[in-house]
Amino acid sequence: MYIWEQKSWPNLSWDSGRLAVPLARVSREQGRLVGRMESLGFDLRREAQLNTLTEDVVRSSEIEGEKLDIDQVRSSIARRLGMDIGGLAPADRDVEGVVDMMLDATTNYAQPLTAERLFDWHSALFPTGRSGMHKIAVGKWRDDSNGPMQVVSGPMGRQKVHYEAPPARRVPNEMKQFLRWFGEPGDADPLLTAGLAHLWFVTIHPFDDGNGRIARAIADMALVRTEGSGQRFYSMSAQIRRERTDYYTTLERAQQGALDITPWQDWFLSCLDRAIENSQDTLRAVLRKAQFWERYGQQSLNARQIKVLNRLLDGFEGKLTTSKWAKLVKCSQDTAYRDILDLVERGALRKETAGGRSTSYSLATEK
Repeated sequence: MYIWEQKSWPNLSWDSGRLAVPLARVSREQGRLVGRMESLGFDLRREAQLNTLTEDVVRSSEIEGEKLDIDQVRSSIARRLGMDIGGLAPADRDVEGVVDMMLDATTNYAQPLTAERLFDWHSALFPTGRSGMHKIAVGKWRDDSNGPMQVVSGPMGRQKVHYEAPPARRVPNEMKQFLRWFGEPGDADPLLTAGLAHLWFVTIHPFDDGNGRIARAIADMALVRTEGSGQRFYSMSAQIRRERTDYYTTLERAQQGALDITPWQDWFLSCLDRAIENSQDTLRAVLRKAQFWERYGQQSLNARQIKVLNRLLDGFEGKLTTSKWAKLVKCSQDTAYRDILDLVERGALRKETAGGRSTSYSLATEK
């Protein structure tokens, strides 16, 4: 029996005593993080926010098996934040849509969450009206015209059903209850409200596709409300991506269990705690970048060098070679080599030990 089939659905509950310790710990760490970030200054906070939102959008899509171009995501977010990061890459419509949804959820967190707003988010996620090769109903609740909404895995013909959502005829009323509660969640701790919102929404599964991404956006919206700021310094989606197996296992158990969702809330708080802990990586990257440019920012570097150095500082995937440099800034390999050699002589880059065709370069270790 799924939880939505329980007689008292959607009266979900949890053991407050069991959650008291992890809740207090997460609340404390959340406050400490916000305090540390506020001490950085405006420019560094915006850099941290850009890094966090970029990771959030990319990892949330990865959870659903979709890989977005990280440069497009970063450029799209930077434009919306009014940041000049140089060499902004044009973004595809699907990238722009995910960014639109995430920024609306986190920057307009005080605005009511309505059915129309959710329809707008859904339309932004699927601008072509298709999910992969399949045409889907966009900007409206699902109708189950192709059968019941099921979460499945495995090869065709041997698929395992992990979850079946309420029939489509129930969705409008189910969503009315959810949206009414989200607008006035009562006296529950806001962090637990975020966990409940995530589980409740994804259990209803009101759309043909995109339910997971929208559920995480709703949870982020609830988390932002606890801080009273639209700036994001930790990524719950990135942490869920790291723990994807546990996420799906815990979610499946919660949806097939009783209306007591203590295990789900416990996992959600623990995942949030680890997300906040991993935000230290973002903080270190921002400070490292600031220190780097404090050292080299006054030197006469050309636009190509500045662009590639920023890419390295933001997290360049793979090894930097002359051919990759040339491709990134659209120049010849001879020009790329001169740019690189100049930075090696300045001490900004170092040559890796492998030579010949495998010659690559990385940021020099700060002394």
